Amino acid sequence: MDTYERIADLRHALNKERGLGKTIGFMPTLGALHEGHLSLLRRAREENDLVVMSVFVNPTQFNQIEDYEKYPRDLERDKKLAAGVGTQIVFAPSMEEMYPEGFDTVVAVRGLSDILEGASRPGHFQGVATVVAKLLNIVQPTRAYFAEKDYQQLQVIRRLTLDLDIPTEIVPCATVREPDGLALSSRNVRLTPEERRAATVLSRALKYVQDIADTGVHDAFVLAGWLARTIEVEPLAKLDYAVIVDRETLQEVERIDNSPIALVAATFGKVRLIDNRIITPAPGLERRG
Repeated sequence: MDTYERIADLRHALNKERGLGKTIGFMPTLGALHEGHLSLLRRAREENDLVVMSVFVNPTQFNQIEDYEKYPRDLERDKKLAAGVGTQIVFAPSMEEMYPEGFDTVVAVRGLSDILEGASRPGHFQGVATVVAKLLNIVQPTRAYFAEKDYQQLQVIRRLTLDLDIPTEIVPCATVREPDGLALSSRNVRLTPEERRAATVLSRALKYVQDIADTGVHDAFVLAGWLARTIEVEPLAKLDYAVIVDRETLQEVERIDNSPIALVAATFGKVRLIDNRIITPAPGLERRG
């Protein structure tokens, strides 16, 4: 595995590979790799000749300095894990390399960035969009891989590449879960044992709402109400939102006829978690509500 810290050096290396006709799969990360990340890297390895992973804890997407400072950093561990699944190149730039003196440009995807996570974390998606735009421009990959767990982020990045004519295929990858249903996240390690048990309410609530939909209920607001109440019953959960929205616009829908997506966010102690699930209508059953 080769590691690059400077943009110019990485570009030089990748230009050689592109000159040989190789396809490039790319996954940007903040580090602190877990099985969810590794599943994306495995898929990138299956679908491309070369796999590049970036590790950069981007300060502009953190709303609280405490979260940024406490974010786990262990580059050598991350490199070892990535190499184990076939990653050939790691890009690990410094803050000064990514945001040199005089840097004064931001990328904002309006609309998609202002709701849900964007409303709870002002400026977060502007930070995400800016750093992802830079990374896609630096790496110029054939494909880039993003987890569906961060569904709103995925939609923001899809819109970004479409609007700015970035010729990279954005590949969504299924959420990886613990055996008890909790979606894998680097934040999970910050949960106490009690909070960790409580956090499974998110996936359980999403499954419960699909179970209700399977009985023939098509009213999205009724289902969203059940989703919220199921999470709120958990004493350690502080619910932020529980909504059912269109999969592209992220606007709330009245009915689930077109298989929208349920999005939830809640805080357990000091740890904020998100999760989601596509809600499908019951085939062949009379609609109820």
